[in-house]
Amino acid sequence: MSSFTPTRKNKRSIVWDKAATGLFYLLGAMVLLFVFWLLYTILSKGLPGINWQFLTKLPEEMDVGGGIGPVLFNSFYILILSLLFSIPIGVGAGIYMAEYAPNNKFTEGLRICVETLSSVPSIVFGLLGLAIFAEYFDVGLTILGGAVSLAFLNLPTLARVTEEAVRSVPTDLRNASYALGTTKFQTIRTIILPVSMHAIITGICLVAGRAFGESAVILLTAGLSTSGEMWDFNLFSPGETLAVHLWYVQSEAIVEDAKQIADKSAAVLVFVVLFMNLLFRVPLWFNNRKLKR
Repeated sequence: MSSFTPTRKNKRSIVWDKAATGLFYLLGAMVLLFVFWLLYTILSKGLPGINWQFLTKLPEEMDVGGGIGPVLFNSFYILILSLLFSIPIGVGAGIYMAEYAPNNKFTEGLRICVETLSSVPSIVFGLLGLAIFAEYFDVGLTILGGAVSLAFLNLPTLARVTEEAVRSVPTDLRNASYALGTTKFQTIRTIILPVSMHAIITGICLVAGRAFGESAVILLTAGLSTSGEMWDFNLFSPGETLAVHLWYVQSEAIVEDAKQIADKSAAVLVFVVLFMNLLFRVPLWFNNRKLKR
């Protein structure tokens, strides 16, 4: 057997391949370092000063030592309501466009519209929610208005992510399911959704994190105040969230410890987003382990 002797062209290709590989590793390391630096900067300033009193106490307008209890509750309340509105509709729309919609100009136009809505600034959805709830229905700035407006914001992204996730399922799996005599709905429920669930959950994590940290939509639809109660489930109460409270404390608050409150609020905001991503992904890890067995 004759050994392979690389030519000058092959040597150049090998050098370029190693250089490109090293460059991509370097870019990945830079991104990771930036993310870790950002997280360390935010969390190190705020986490040491956080205690149970800060998480449950009412905000103060004049005195030192205010908390974030109601705004933190409103953040979770509005987030859960918005996901209850957006997940069934967004995931259902994505499945429809991937599996049921005919391949024609109307469907292509629908996809273009959904993609366009995904890139619309959030303040536009805030103005839409303001026009619907505060002006048309005349209910004012409420938790319900903020939740529905956030659902409008999340729908296009959820629909597109779901469609791409469903389309990425191999055709052989569909054909094997149909060969066993299953219906289209049974194939979607037992084959397509379990296979594409990881990507769909990733999309839900993205929209949940975006909704939890959204301020423009909430400012225009839910307001810049709370009802003053820690656990207010009234849908028509004002619904200032943690992100809006962070903006207010950092820019307009007159309390002496505004900077400390802003640092602690930012740390709580980042920590909750990280925790939500972990919470969504733990069931997927267990499911993947079951599938590997």
